[in-house]
Amino acid sequence: MLILIRLIILATLPLAILTSAQAEPVNERILLTFIPNVQFAPFYMGIEGGHFAAAGFNVSLEHLQEPEVLDLVAVGQAQFGIVSGEQVILARFRGRDVVYVFEWFQQYPVGLVYSSAMDLSALENLRGMAIGVPGRFGASYSGLATLLGSAGLSEADIDLREIGFNAPEVFCLGVVDAAIVYVNNEPLQIQNLALDGDCGAVSDVDVITVASQVDLVSNGLIVSRAYLEEEPDAVARMVTGLAGALRAVIDNPAAAYLASMKYVDSLPAEESLVTALESAADKQDEFLVSNPDRDEIALSRRQLMADLAERFDRNTLTQLNVLLNTIELWDAEYLGYSQLASWEAMRNTLDSMGFLDDEAGNLQDAFTNRFVAGSDE
Repeated sequence: MLILIRLIILATLPLAILTSAQAEPVNERILLTFIPNVQFAPFYMGIEGGHFAAAGFNVSLEHLQEPEVLDLVAVGQAQFGIVSGEQVILARFRGRDVVYVFEWFQQYPVGLVYSSAMDLSALENLRGMAIGVPGRFGASYSGLATLLGSAGLSEADIDLREIGFNAPEVFCLGVVDAAIVYVNNEPLQIQNLALDGDCGAVSDVDVITVASQVDLVSNGLIVSRAYLEEEPDAVARMVTGLAGALRAVIDNPAAAYLASMKYVDSLPAEESLVTALESAADKQDEFLVSNPDRDEIALSRRQLMADLAERFDRNTLTQLNVLLNTIELWDAEYLGYSQLASWEAMRNTLDSMGFLDDEAGNLQDAFTNRFVAGSDE
């Protein structure tokens, strides 16, 4: 199957990329945040599927804290890193001249989870409620500020509780009325607890996503301006490799899950599941030869989960479900494309939180679409 994937890659990569990749691949690391997780499937597929190699790189992955990623890229100790858009703005405000070159997440991945028994048809109903947030930092806190602002509320209008990254447990104990979460993962965990009868009186949950209210720039690939100016060809090739890997995951999540098993020890990997995924991945490769459109591919992803749900329990399929949920946040007609309006919305959020001042700089210098396929920049 991986041989077929590589053949498809080689058939679709631009000639300039293939020509540059004929030389010995250059060792390069990509700095990621968090820990190895199926949500990083594009990077695993990029390695295992040969996308980075075809672009001329022998890629290794390293997981660090987001401030470390920014600092190492900014000073040239690493060339490529993945960080959130708001951190790019804040870093540039502090004099770190990094440039965002590929928008990985097309939708902001944060939202508010709450019991479906509650009436939050209007966000103004959050007034006076106990709302959990990991802390007063990062994408979750920015997402909360954005949701409150869209409802004409402020932090003073709610009972804000810092709960760390423990939303499922804290929410199900009834400590908070609602919680700020990553929408691809934690609502699923909470729903599973509710189905098992382990979430108090909660039987079902709903989510209000930040993306449904405001379009904020999210996670993407950064480089330093110095590296961008000195090695634009290398940046272009890395973006091409990442875009190809991301498209491969979107198009064939079963193959992406299998590629992720080498990197994520916690993924369910019993023989029957692996066999089913291998069969599904091969079937999807055959389907992709017919050149289906985005809607048809999205339907095939839903059908994959429906087929597997007939054979495996929901706990076994949780991480695959997380991957499928995350794909919905990545998918777009033009992968990697970033819009100025989403940067401006994020800057406005950070400004409302008191993190910036009038010297926040020109946002058009914070990102570029010049390496994104389909962009006219």
